[in-house]
Parts: sequence; structure tokens; C-alpha cells
Amino acid sequence: MSEAFERAIAAFEPAQWPLAVGFSGGADSTALLAACASRWPGQVVAFHVHHGLQTAADDFERHCGEVCERLAVPLIVHRVDARHAPGDSPEDTARRARYEAFGAMARMDSTRPFIQSIALGHHADDQVETLLLALSRGAGLPGLAAMPAHAERNGLNIYRPLLTVPAADIRAWLAARDLPWIEDPSNGDARYTRNRIRAVLLPALEQAFPQFRATFARSIGHAAQAQQLLLELAAQDLEAVGNPPLIKALQALSRARQANVARHWLMQSHGCAPSAAQLDQLLDQVRACTTRGHRIHLKVAGGFAERKGDRLHWYNAPPSPKT
Repeated sequence: MSEAFERAIAAFEPAQWPLAVGFSGGADSTALLAACASRWPGQVVAFHVHHGLQTAADDFERHCGEVCERLAVPLIVHRVDARHAPGDSPEDTARRARYEAFGAMARMDSTRPFIQSIALGHHADDQVETLLLALSRGAGLPGLAAMPAHAERNGLNIYRPLLTVPAADIRAWLAARDLPWIEDPSNGDARYTRNRIRAVLLPALEQAFPQFRATFARSIGHAAQAQQLLLELAAQDLEAVGNPPLIKALQALSRARQANVARHWLMQSHGCAPSAAQLDQLLDQVRACTTRGHRIHLKVAGGFAERKGDRLHWYNAPPSPKT
């Protein structure tokens, strides 16, 4: 039953050493850490993020220390304040804090080279949950592409070698080796959408479409490929329309390409993403901008899109004087 896990580990080849493994103490990260430590002894270190969100967090850290001692793997722990602000998603806040902590831990020990590679234990069930969450939110292609097998963030190469492995296979591999893991109590909390998907939708999909993990993975791959093409087109269009964009050059593009290049411009140059409604309103104003006196001033993400002369600008600041 754990053949998929064995194949995934055999196919995994990180580009830089040493390799860090994000280690929560749960089944997925325990299996990944144990397999990597066995395959590359002396070249693996465990990163544990103490979120401080549960009373059991100290027990999680102690458990991780015991497992790492058994596996002869160094453990680095970083404590974060992952409490979310009112209106923010607790899951998103914890995820951002976790990735920031990974970056900090990679640079923590000045006596050795910085760690540049980290492996995370996300598996096939996690990937399906991510896709279903994206669908429930009406996400575009970036959301439908779910989690990439390889990405770069905060100076780290992030690998997810288990994305094709079902959760049951991982637990079977652990059980055969008598390796202990902990169950996060929050995984049973129905207030979290991801937990409801795991408890209700995945069993229903298993019954109705037994091969859903593999077929969903193909769709995720198609979405990721299409998104890559859109990014390449957006980069070409942004070079043509200018940065900041010439309004007349934007008007020469189809609306779909206007939307694509506008999203790319805002993210690449300003680190912000407009809502679908904001982007539609902005493109309506770009289309209507046919006279010298036409003014554009719209709330977009955390700032304002404005017309300045013949170009479209974005400011994360109070409204500018009318020009």
C-alpha cells in the first residue's frame, strides 16, 4: 500500500544541500523526515515551527525532539506569533508565519552554509483539498493550479515530493516502521473549511470516483501549464504597453489580455492583486478613457489606480491632486 510513497521518495532529488524538512510531528512530515534521513544520512535537518496557538504546542515540540533524536536528525525550532487579526483567515495567517519562520531558520546558524532547500509533506489529499477550496472561492487559474511541486519563496527552494501520494499510503508506511506521530486536535474542528472538505467531501469522492486524486492532479497540471502561458504572455504585453502602462496601448489589446497584463503589472510592480470586481471596473474606465480630461481614480487592492497624463499608475497613498 505504501508503494506510491516509496516511488515519490526515490524520484525526489533536491538541488542543494543540506536539506531541511518542515516537521510538525504529524504523520506526513514524520514520514518525509524519516525517509529523507534514511536516504541522505547526515544531510538532513528538521525545521519545527512553534505557532503558540494551542495549549499542546509545547508537547508538539517535545515530541518532535524525541523523534529527531531517534532519527539522528538535528532539530531547529522557531517560535512565532501566529494569532490572526480580526477579519483575517487564521489558516492564512498561520501559513504566512510558517513560511517566514522557515526563511528565518534557514539563516539561523552562521556556522554552516545557509539552507536553500526545504521539503514539505503536502500529499495528494492536501492537493485535492486545496483545489476544492479554490473552486469554492471562485479562484482563477493560479488557485486552480493548487500547490506546485517546486517553488521559490523567501530565498528557499520549496519541494513537495509527496503530492502524488495519498494520505493512507503515508500512514501505512509509518505503521510498517513503528514510527509515532501526533494528530493535531484542530484537524477535527469543523469551523475550518478544509476540515469539512476532508471529513465530508473526500469520502464522498472516494466512493463516487475512486481515481479522483489522479484525475484531479491532471486537471491541476493543466491549470498550472495554462497559468504559465498567461504569465509569459503578460510579461510580453507589459513590455509592449510599458511600465506604468500607456492607456492607448492597453486599449489596443483584447479585454482578456488587458486583464491579464493589468494583474501582472499590479503584482510584479506593486505586490498587490485586485479583486475581480475591481479589475472589471478598472478595465471599464480604461475603455472609456477617450478624451484628455477623462479621469481615472479607483480603489484597487490596498491603493488607488489613477490616470496620470497618458499612463495608468497605482499608488498605495492618499488620492493625488486632479491632473
